[in-house]
Amino acid sequence: MAERDILLLGDDKLYRQCAEIRKEELEKAKQVVVDLHDTLMAFRKRVGFGRAIAAPQIDEPYRIIYMNLDGQATPFINPRMFFDREEQFALWDDCMSFPGLEVWVNRYKSCRIQYKDLAWQDQEVTFTGDLAELLQHEYDHLDGILAVQRAVDNKSFRINPEKSLSHSEPKDASIL
Repeated sequence: MAERDILLLGDDKLYRQCAEIRKEELEKAKQVVVDLHDTLMAFRKRVGFGRAIAAPQIDEPYRIIYMNLDGQATPFINPRMFFDREEQFALWDDCMSFPGLEVWVNRYKSCRIQYKDLAWQDQEVTFTGDLAELLQHEYDHLDGILAVQRAVDNKSFRINPEKSLSHSEPKDASIL
């Protein structure tokens, strides 16, 4: 269990459809969740942002999402997403798999997620606003869909230097 490399835009593994975890594989799911946590926390410490991550981003082809907001950790195993309302909004979406690049996308204002927790119990939660967008983004990863594929048009991209790895990396003062 440790920080893992995050696959970057262009890696074919990001485009694969992920498999569901079976109950017999729960120990594997728990290991993946720990790695997702360690990777997210390390990324957040390094660059100052990051709220959730999906298993395929660390080269694990399973339907697992890990979210950590203000120390509240929530793993979603085998999530299923539903949209009860058609209302959408547009926003600049970013991703740990392409730090610094933002994509103008449309997302639903609300989503409902059914999933298994780490005790293999059924759970259901509804998200609205930015958390709904966050879970839609992570859920897309499980189906091999990246935000760049959801761009509103071919001009829906921008670089945010505040979120690029080159901007966020600590400077080595010894070479100055």
